[in-house]
Amino acid sequence: MKIEEIPTYQLVEELKKREGVETIIAEPYEDIMVIANEPATILKVID
Repeated sequence: MKIEEIPTYQLVEELKKREGVETIIAEPYEDIMVIANEPATILKVID
């Protein structure tokens, strides 16, 4: 199976388990502000 064939939700679930990954969940209609004072990659996944 190629990585392109893996559904996004499965990729996200796997990433959430990894060391160094912090999960912040925004509930519907909730505003979230993210401040990073260290190197970070921020992914916005709408599923």
